[in-house]
Amino acid sequence: MCTRWNYSRASLQAPPLDYSFRGISFLQDLLTEEPRPGLKPIKLSEGGRFLTQAIRLNNNTLNELTDFSDIMAKLLEYPEDIYWVDLSFNDLPIIDPVLTSYYNLHNLNLHGNSIQHLSEVDKLAVLPNLRSLTLHGNPVEEEKGYRSYVLSTLPQLKTFDFSGVTKLDRSTAAIWRRMNIKPKVVRKRRENY
Repeated sequence: MCTRWNYSRASLQAPPLDYSFRGISFLQDLLTEEPRPGLKPIKLSEGGRFLTQAIRLNNNTLNELTDFSDIMAKLLEYPEDIYWVDLSFNDLPIIDPVLTSYYNLHNLNLHGNSIQHLSEVDKLAVLPNLRSLTLHGNPVEEEKGYRSYVLSTLPQLKTFDFSGVTKLDRSTAAIWRRMNIKPKVVRKRRENY
């Protein structure tokens, strides 16, 4: 148990596994592609997997995350400990539900993709440790109430779209939620009339 705790503390200091700007269209390509070298090399486990909790997949041409969990299990020693994922500047049309299985996920960058519907944000509500999210540069950004909807759905966020979440943001989101999301009981009664 101590070894696991020491790993977690050390891995937060490890650089991200960087596959940015590689022209990757399919996640399977990560298994044959070399990660970008950084200033500090990432340590490998005895099994040859990377000891890091962060991965950069930004500025590629991904439009789906098929086999994300399997690929992460092959690349990372402790994939369940993923803390930071950068999927910005790809072609992702949805927030893939596979991301919701990473309960330690703290930072998620999805800006500059093709996400169109605010309801996609609902999927992330199951991530209790998510503190930073970016979605700007997606068509969803043009939706009315965009910021308030996201902050009311994910009240644990500390930063959203690279801006700190203020007390006023939280208050506005709470008011917006009360005005725009009616309780299910009320909806059912109205449907019966």
